[in-house]
Amino acid sequence: MPRMRRIWYPDYFYHIVSRGNRRDPLFRHKTDFEVFLHILHQTYEKAPFELSSYCLMTNHYHLQMRAREQSISKVMALLNKRYANYYNTRYELSGHVFEKRFFSSRVRDEEGMMEVRRYIHDNPVEARLVKKPEHYPWSSFRFYHNPQLKPPIFLSACHHPDIVE
Repeated sequence: MPRMRRIWYPDYFYHIVSRGNRRDPLFRHKTDFEVFLHILHQTYEKAPFELSSYCLMTNHYHLQMRAREQSISKVMALLNKRYANYYNTRYELSGHVFEKRFFSSRVRDEEGMMEVRRYIHDNPVEARLVKKPEHYPWSSFRFYHNPQLKPPIFLSACHHPDIVE
């Protein structure tokens, strides 16, 4: 039986989670995090999207994303395929890097946006990787916390000073 197609609403943000196959690490070294962020930027250039927040954990990642020009599924296919190719090449592996297709949930209003953003930024604290979200280097929290930092172009909420954490 074929799986259901995702319904895409271009004006809405989605909370997206993608996990490593068998919950294996997606990011083993600092370089992996950096490469993922680079691939995220390359994907943005090919299929524009907006992120309100993100957090890269060891075996999964969270994105709060909106894509208006192409479906979320197409953007995620590009992102995950490019990262999987990098990962398998770097670690001399073959096969699936990601557990299954990504999880997505539509964020319906501004209250939901804040709730998802808080959840994403608190993930490293909940996992006991750091005591405060501002101490975790692989999330968008630092761009909210330190307005002197220049956020990536795809991190839309940080370009608007009226949106605060």
